[in-house]
Amino acid sequence: MSAFERFLTLWVALCIAAGIVLGHIAPGAFETIGAIQVLHVNLPVAAIIWLMIIPMLMKVDFGALAQVGRHWRGIGVTLFVNWAVKPFTMAALGWLFIGHLFRAHLPAAQVESYIAGLILLAAAPCTAMVFVWSHLSDGEPHFTLTQVALNDAIMVFAFAPMVGLLLGLSAITVPWGTLLLSVGLYIVVPVIAAQALRRRGLGLAGGPALKRWLRAAQPFSMGALLATLVLLFGFQGGQIVSQPLVIALLAVPILIQVYFNAGLAYLLNRGAGEAHRIAAPSALIGASNFFELAVAAAISLFGFQSGAALATVVGVLIEVPVMLSVVRIANASRSWYDCGHAVRRNQAAAEGIAGTAV
Repeated sequence: MSAFERFLTLWVALCIAAGIVLGHIAPGAFETIGAIQVLHVNLPVAAIIWLMIIPMLMKVDFGALAQVGRHWRGIGVTLFVNWAVKPFTMAALGWLFIGHLFRAHLPAAQVESYIAGLILLAAAPCTAMVFVWSHLSDGEPHFTLTQVALNDAIMVFAFAPMVGLLLGLSAITVPWGTLLLSVGLYIVVPVIAAQALRRRGLGLAGGPALKRWLRAAQPFSMGALLATLVLLFGFQGGQIVSQPLVIALLAVPILIQVYFNAGLAYLLNRGAGEAHRIAAPSALIGASNFFELAVAAAISLFGFQSGAALATVVGVLIEVPVMLSVVRIANASRSWYDCGHAVRRNQAAAEGIAGTAV
């Protein structure tokens, strides 16, 4: 992880401050930017989001899907947590904390929007930063690549129905036209563009050329994320200055769902007998959120000044320190994990097979 990524929370905080200040100094500029829309899609934000997401998706090799059967237990656990548990637990936590326990401390007009933002945040697993978390936990790189490729393939088809279902269950109006347009703009188009660029890079000079492209594009991707935050908080600044408690309250369900889903994936992998090098990245992918997509979808569906947009930005703010803490927990508990009965049984079986082959 680069020094810039290591201090992402600091840069996020600085961009939040810059956005709030600029929003007070030049509100007219932000209003002009917010008005540049076609079919409820803000064009400047769409361009920034593409610049942010496409370099991340260029890292994904869909050819890795051929290796799905190699670590089928870990793949199965991660898919179960990502698509059958995490979105629903986040919706439930949003309803419990934001809709009930914290409701009296939040702006009444924004409560449903906050819940919608939390749902968007958990509706798709992370695509880029999980490679960093997997490396820090000594994860098996081929498993991580295969899992990310499979999640991205599922996301193209499942994101809109999942979001629509959970918003409907939370009694939030689903703007289906804008939701489907967001999927096209922020998932389908970036995936196609990223894979075309990936093939172009590989065609020019193979893997080394692609790695150079990715290194060159990374600063633009992170810069685009930070520029989006400046815009968001330029619009949101007034609410935040007057109600800073909102940020802390929105962080509570996000923190709970990250640790719950990471722990669930970790324990399920231990019970299934997967090696720690599979269980650690499985837990990290299971707990992660594709916050770049969530921010883009929240802006398109509910607008810059919505509670949904603010909720997704809180996810960005706490992502790095929280996921680093999950990495530390996974690394510190490795000896305990390896003592699991199923883990030792499968390891002995694998060693026996290797010995027979020799």
